[in-house]
Amino acid sequence: MKVAIVHYWFITRRGGEKVVESMLKLFPNADIYTLFYDPKAYGDYLKNNNVHTSSLNNSFLRKHYQKIFPLYPMGISSLKLKEKYDLIISSESGPAKGIKNIHGVPHICYIHSPMRYCWSHKNMYVEAVNPLLRPFMSFFLERLRKWDKKTVNNVDLYISNSKNVADRVAKYYHRTAEIVYPPIAEELFEDIKHVTSVKTTYLSFGAITPYKKIDLLIDTFNKNGKSLIVVGEGSEREKLEKKAKENITFMGEVDWKRLREIIYNSKALLFPGEEDFGMIPLEVMAHGIPVIAFKKGGALETVVEDKDQISKSSGIFFEKQTEESLERAIMYFEDVEDQFDSLWIRDHAGKFAEDQFLLHFRSKVDDLLNSK
Repeated sequence: MKVAIVHYWFITRRGGEKVVESMLKLFPNADIYTLFYDPKAYGDYLKNNNVHTSSLNNSFLRKHYQKIFPLYPMGISSLKLKEKYDLIISSESGPAKGIKNIHGVPHICYIHSPMRYCWSHKNMYVEAVNPLLRPFMSFFLERLRKWDKKTVNNVDLYISNSKNVADRVAKYYHRTAEIVYPPIAEELFEDIKHVTSVKTTYLSFGAITPYKKIDLLIDTFNKNGKSLIVVGEGSEREKLEKKAKENITFMGEVDWKRLREIIYNSKALLFPGEEDFGMIPLEVMAHGIPVIAFKKGGALETVVEDKDQISKSSGIFFEKQTEESLERAIMYFEDVEDQFDSLWIRDHAGKFAEDQFLLHFRSKVDDLLNSK
């Protein structure tokens, strides 16, 4: 079966890219289509596949890929399918589903979210820029929203990464999405050494962008003086690093071996944003480490909180994205920290392991193709 997988970009290796890598275990010979591809930065994970890039894929635009969103429709229109495929799979939280399908090939969209910057999180992105630029930002985001709406019916079947995102698909696209949770790599459940007996540091791990609310962590830990390690890169890093006090350490991107050591030696992962699903909490839980998460979005589907039985919990929630609410959660966590059961947390994360994704996603593919 000839398969084309369309993904917004391969510049960093985050949740969406890991999902594509799992899809390639089902369809190892699939051709890849993407707006931007930087093999030096991304690594050799696509070395066995033909990768076709858009007209936007040059070193200058790749460097500013998150800021040139008005050009995304032009970029996706420049991507031409090289063959008549049996199946198109778009991996979407950008414009991927907008690829032209002149042969009417069955098209499945695995959707991480309708584009946040022009639907659910538009106001947050507008408010993050200079006030003088906000009218222009709002104008271009509205144009992108109208274009995105025109591509909704390119898709035969939407598969969302969570109930949370399925609700957004219904709200913004007026389409029904079936749910297949994204894969957590099996190797994350393998044990490693170098675990300290006394843990003193909290962990933030992921992209440092406005909707992730890493600024809330910086403000909170600037006040409480506790140790915080921030792993990741993003548009907010430079600003937040200047603001952070000495108890907060920014690590940038680190390799998985080093990151796993950091995870194992952390008291808890802090997850202050409203995520579509959020693979990072599960990746950390796979190591037996609990999570302190904002009580909204995808975390509600992955973090288990039972204050009557902490040993059957994988973390705790805080109610509001405020310093006071987060600090109360941290103080409560420290009171009950020794009651968490790392083995229970690992077993819970195992319900989201990659074998489950492969089984359920393949079933959805077969159902669609058999219906045609």
